[in-house]
Amino acid sequence: MDWLGNLVWHDGKFLGVQWGVWKIIGWLGNALFFSRFFVQWYATEKLKRVVVPTAFWWLSLAGSLLLLSYALFYKRDSVFIFAYAFTWIPYIRNLVIHRRHEATQRPCPKCLSLSPPQSSFCPTCGTPLEPAVLRGENSNPARA
Repeated sequence: MDWLGNLVWHDGKFLGVQWGVWKIIGWLGNALFFSRFFVQWYATEKLKRVVVPTAFWWLSLAGSLLLLSYALFYKRDSVFIFAYAFTWIPYIRNLVIHRRHEATQRPCPKCLSLSPPQSSFCPTCGTPLEPAVLRGENSNPARA
């Protein structure tokens, strides 16, 4: 059984790796970035269509920022830094687009499911929806 102990913890290194704060941050970034694969796969299988859930973008953002921090403050490798320097931009943009899209959804008064803003009827229960008031509509007819 001593051979197993030496395999896992040898010369003060766990799994042969000298661990420190930045090494943990790097591995945590890798784990978050990799876990988005499972999130997207689960969501797609559940709905039986290709889906990219919000959690995918949050995991992408968190993982890439942790890996960028690891590259900047620990590795100091220009190739590694450049690989993660700009990846956060589309992740944040997709989160902003998602938030704006969610804000335009209309709740059904009967079943409370969300409907697209242009819907006249609830897609879940068929209840007629109130007409949507569009932003930028001129509410003062005298000004028109």
